[in-house]
Amino acid sequence: MVLHARTRFRDVTGRQPALRLVTYALPSLVSSVAALPLALFIPAFYADDLGVPLAAVGLAIAASRLLDVVTDPLIGIASDRLPLGWGRRKPWMVLGTPLFALALWQIFVPGESASVGGLLAWSALLYLGFTMVDLPHKAWGAELSADYDERSRITSWREGLSAAGQVALLAALVSWAAGGVTDAAEQLRGIALVVVVALPLLVAAAVLLVPEGRREGFAHEPRGIVAGLRLVARNPAFRRMIGCVVFFVSGIAIQGTLHRLVLADVMADEGRFPLMLLIENLATLAAVPVWLRVSLAAGKHRVLAAAALWIAVFSVPLVFLREGDTTTLIVLIAIRGSSFASILFLANSIAADVIDLDTLASGEQRSGLFFAVWGMTTKLALALGVLLGTALPAAFGYDPSAEAATPAVQARLMAFYGGVPALLMAIGALFLRGFPVTRERHAEVRAEIARRTGA
Repeated sequence: MVLHARTRFRDVTGRQPALRLVTYALPSLVSSVAALPLALFIPAFYADDLGVPLAAVGLAIAASRLLDVVTDPLIGIASDRLPLGWGRRKPWMVLGTPLFALALWQIFVPGESASVGGLLAWSALLYLGFTMVDLPHKAWGAELSADYDERSRITSWREGLSAAGQVALLAALVSWAAGGVTDAAEQLRGIALVVVVALPLLVAAAVLLVPEGRREGFAHEPRGIVAGLRLVARNPAFRRMIGCVVFFVSGIAIQGTLHRLVLADVMADEGRFPLMLLIENLATLAAVPVWLRVSLAAGKHRVLAAAALWIAVFSVPLVFLREGDTTTLIVLIAIRGSSFASILFLANSIAADVIDLDTLASGEQRSGLFFAVWGMTTKLALALGVLLGTALPAAFGYDPSAEAATPAVQARLMAFYGGVPALLMAIGALFLRGFPVTRERHAEVRAEIARRTGA
């Protein structure tokens, strides 16, 4: 069946059928779901329900991410260079799926033997499995089409289904709570069961029914890892994208880290936290087609900058909200969050275009390596955002364990919540001024690659 799917592959410059893009994107519907409870529920569950020290839980989860520094480039390079009989990207996804599912089950349903060591080990394996699924999936998407605008369609479907998965998760949590299922262990078991059953089925559908893109390249000998990384570092467009992503992701992460604390200690309305997240993700999902249409008309880098400035503009009013303003807060969070998915799909689409510049310079198609560097940067920026979101308020007198925050402390907390992310998003947008990979420049690059490869 796999071989049959490959023979049906048509030219990568053509428009892909919507059904094919949906099928390709299906794994993101479930794989992205794991990140939300891991960040929002696992620390409290292990500390409150299982008696594991909270600081140790946070340290174990953070330390498990150190493995990514090694595994991301190795898996990226392996998926570029080691075709395993029926593709470069698909086999790694198939191998990573059972590891991801097993590790997730062990974390979400630990039983009575939960420990810091177990959480550390299984978290490391979970992230390894996720990398084996997600990194080749992104590289595969970049190679499904070589067309400037078609790549935006591909990434918008992937990020749209990712947002849809999180909406479904949040809706399920709200529904369970309304039905009286409030026990964290029961909720996590339900989430884990869905992921363990659904992820293999969705990965199988994508692998069996969607072909991989055509491998491109004209170099006689592949470059070594060090030489390849040096060439990546010399790519000016990629450096710009790395710069803007660091600011964008860290700014978004600051607000994500402080959402619940703001509701609890400023709005005095913590119970509306799941509802706020649900509405935010619904707004994100609904706005994907709008941002895609705008990007087709105005160019990807311009619309990416506009999406970041959109967040900045609607983050500034958050500074002035206080107790009794929860509804206003939720409305603003939904409006500003409507550009989240667009930032993700446009940035990944531009990254695919930038890889073409590297293919022209190096003679190799190294999507896996590029997305490995991209993934590591995103993870480091996320960690930076979490660090800033916790360290800055603490340095200026905020203590979440205190009985009540004073008006002065609340004002500083809201300044960090709204003002700092707005500043970071605006700075990140500056990296996109005069961006060198436009639709016209990309067409020139693709024409030269086609000439050299004889395509």
